[in-house]
Amino acid sequence: MFNLYKLQLALKNTWVRIALLAGIALTIALAVWSTDVPQDTSPIERTQDISRITALAAQKDLLEYLVVAKPLSEAPRYIVKFKNAPVLHVVKVPSTSHLSLEREVLLRNGIPYAIAQDAWLASHKAVLQDEGGPMAGATEFLRRHAFDILVVVLLLFVLKFGLPGMNPSATVLSPDKLKGSLDDLIGMEDIKQEVLHLEDMIRNRRVYKSHNIDKPFNVMLTGPAGTGKTKLAGYLAKRLNIPLIQASGSALESGYIGGGSKALNALYRKACARGNCIIFLDEAQALFMPRGRGEKKWEDDTANTLLGLLDGVKSDEGAGVIWVVASNFDDNNSQMDEAMLRRFSVKINFRLPNKSERRALVESFLKRKQDGCVNWDDMNLDQVADITANLSPALLETVVERASMISIQEGKVIDTDMMFRAFERATIGLTDRATTAEKTRQRERIALHELGHFFMQIDPYLRAGMALSDIKEKSHLLKISTESVSKLGALGYVLSAGDDMSLRTLEELERDVIQLYGGVAAEELFYGARGISVGSQNDIEKATSMLDTMVNRLSMYSRSKLDYSQFKQEASAEHTLLQVETKADELYSYTLRAIGDYRAAMDAIKDVLMERYVLSKDDIFALLAQRDDIVPASVA
Repeated sequence: MFNLYKLQLALKNTWVRIALLAGIALTIALAVWSTDVPQDTSPIERTQDISRITALAAQKDLLEYLVVAKPLSEAPRYIVKFKNAPVLHVVKVPSTSHLSLEREVLLRNGIPYAIAQDAWLASHKAVLQDEGGPMAGATEFLRRHAFDILVVVLLLFVLKFGLPGMNPSATVLSPDKLKGSLDDLIGMEDIKQEVLHLEDMIRNRRVYKSHNIDKPFNVMLTGPAGTGKTKLAGYLAKRLNIPLIQASGSALESGYIGGGSKALNALYRKACARGNCIIFLDEAQALFMPRGRGEKKWEDDTANTLLGLLDGVKSDEGAGVIWVVASNFDDNNSQMDEAMLRRFSVKINFRLPNKSERRALVESFLKRKQDGCVNWDDMNLDQVADITANLSPALLETVVERASMISIQEGKVIDTDMMFRAFERATIGLTDRATTAEKTRQRERIALHELGHFFMQIDPYLRAGMALSDIKEKSHLLKISTESVSKLGALGYVLSAGDDMSLRTLEELERDVIQLYGGVAAEELFYGARGISVGSQNDIEKATSMLDTMVNRLSMYSRSKLDYSQFKQEASAEHTLLQVETKADELYSYTLRAIGDYRAAMDAIKDVLMERYVLSKDDIFALLAQRDDIVPASVA
């Protein structure tokens, strides 16, 4: 039984379309060719036996006529008619044999013959056909015009469907195929309220229309990667019970002029055919860049087409289409096209989860595992939330997955220590003790360098006379290691928990610079000014960037609050460079003086670190508690 649905699915395949068009072109060619060939009722006997021609020397008296057709072609025909015989004998010979036959047989034996004229051939077209009838002629026609037919077919295909790659690989998902729900957004109550408000706007358009708001509710989702923007589009479509058409913003750019515009229009037509639905463009930040930046006029075609489709000044055809676009950037941290921004009446800004949300997310991910996989009695979720500051929900899930891998490999259940190791593996990568095992002098320098960072981190608390237990609570240190890290290209590292604080003061920024300088100051303290190694390069780069921001952009050391980076370089470079050098010298000099108060403690802890390779936060503070020389002289 003929299945129309299967035929529709087959027609969606690009190569099926090409084959179909080729078949149509072939049918048309055959029809044109066959209608031009009249039916010949005369019986014809066809052969390629050349002996039929050589035998004419003895049959010359019986011959009524001999006609040679197409003597200059690749296959001339000899048409022989004998007296009182109704049959025409057609002998097809190779072009290389024709001249020999003509000279050695026809001319030498005086056999009369004529060259077939166009008028005669027009009335005897059947004699030019090969054995097999019209299809044999069709084969010859196709052989001669195969390239022409191919060009016509490709042109028809391009006009109808565009070049391969011009149409985006859009995925149409029905509501029943969409997984998850809004409840999967752990925490994020502010974002949930925005989504619920958006849902109300879409469901109750009549209410909004009474306020003269009748344009489609185009939605822009912005925020860091891994915060749930893509999932949210699916949740919204599922709640509204409408299909979701998903495409990547990068897939719109095919490399052909006009390819992006054609792809967008194809998406829009597909959406209009479904009535109410959501078009979701992921990673679409390139479409929001200001237009007119390039000299080529067609570079903005895709953005211009999107502007027209988003405008809403259309027929009722696309009234039920909702555009949702996601971008990792927003108008606060990058320049965007004003006209494009105005098209979006709803903007939802995603953020990284805070500590309580991280705790809830990790707990949720762990609870999805079977009973017995997690040791809840030895799972400190608050500590896990502390060490995973500034991680997105996607990265938190990666940490939990990494903990499961370690658990399976070692045959143990997941606990706090395993989560810590999983976090280290997911953020830093593999560590290797063998690389530094035989490099004793380098390990000693690394140990002192990393301890310099640590002591300058806790220096303000020690000088304030704070108890070690309180300092331990405030310290972000997780561990100090002299193992190599291939991902970082380092022979050692200090692992610290992130800080949720985003608005840092001048004093806090200076403490960050001093902590960065702690490593190089420790090297100078123990090895002298000429003993500083290149291992401080990354620290100095970071400190320079911070000081540049503090002096040039924030003008923190000047009464004139100006962003000097906006002025011409010649006007401000010398002035600001002097300020940066002065402040850098001041902060490094303080670091070098301060770290001298901890020389004995650093030397002793260094020996333990050399022996163990790794010291945790608990280990280091336990060692500090055994000493009575860690309080700076100015506090004692």
